[in-house]
Amino acid sequence: MTSPARASRYAFADEKDSSRYSLTRDGVLVSVLDYRDDGRTIALTRAFTVPAFRGNGYAAEVVAGAVADIEARGDRKVDAVCWYVADWFDAHPDKQHLQRRR
Repeated sequence: MTSPARASRYAFADEKDSSRYSLTRDGVLVSVLDYRDDGRTIALTRAFTVPAFRGNGYAAEVVAGAVADIEARGDRKVDAVCWYVADWFDAHPDKQHLQRRR
């Protein structure tokens, strides 16, 4: 998820009350990934990076963190609703087993 150099400055969290994963840097929000959880599938609906922080790979980190969290839980499939998430899965074939098949 995060490199050791980034780990001390970055925090990843599942904000269940807001139905989103977040990535902060030094306490400042840099990227979020919204989701809907129906108990069987988590639909990852929108990846967003604050404009001032774009181009640094934060969206990829928040998606990777979310996928790792979902995989560790082991009780949900992922529905890649967001185009960015779908592209992330295309680039990570080792994680495609987590996707819900339509």
